[in-house]
Amino acid sequence: MQSLLFDLDGTLLDHFTCLARCYEHVLSELDQPIPSRDRIKRAVGGSVELTMANFVPDDLHKEACVRWKIQLKEILTEDAFLLPGGLPLIQALKSQGKQLAVFTNKVGEHSRTLCDHLEISQYMDAIVGADDTPYRKPQKEFSEYLLALLEADPATTALIGDSPYDIQAAHSVGIPAYCVTTGTHNHEELKEANADAVFPHLPALGKALFDLDLLPEIA
Repeated sequence: MQSLLFDLDGTLLDHFTCLARCYEHVLSELDQPIPSRDRIKRAVGGSVELTMANFVPDDLHKEACVRWKIQLKEILTEDAFLLPGGLPLIQALKSQGKQLAVFTNKVGEHSRTLCDHLEISQYMDAIVGADDTPYRKPQKEFSEYLLALLEADPATTALIGDSPYDIQAAHSVGIPAYCVTTGTHNHEELKEANADAVFPHLPALGKALFDLDLLPEIA
């Protein structure tokens, strides 16, 4: 593998608390029931429009999404952390001369701001997210766009993610999808979605795929 495409939320980044706070803030402002964090976690992973539809009636949906985006911009870098093993994994892969990219359904501008904040932008050859193209994962065109941008050979490219969308996005262009269960889907769900392999966390993935000993990171 020469080119690695990393999903962001749930794979490299733990941003859930920030996102949940946005939903709680907006729903409180609109006098709507506030769901549990577990319910929010099960709902996130697509767009805010899809997630918000679980929590508000149709007549409030548009306003709720607008308010959510405003709130997210205000607290974007709060409660944002790299998942254990993330930094040493990308540092090790970069030192081996591999091409790395962030490939996410999070808004591209927000993704680049977060990667700058977490000091990983320097390791990435590209950071591509929603609104950078007309497409989203798992649309084949989105995967094709990033491969073309990187001039990456599908035969030596893999995607590392945490969701069925990641798996579909990878398989649509004939590349493997290796998943971790640090996001919103468990081992069984990811295997059922045809992940090429599933790992409990990035250190386990790094050891199995690249023979990197990152386990002290999560001790």
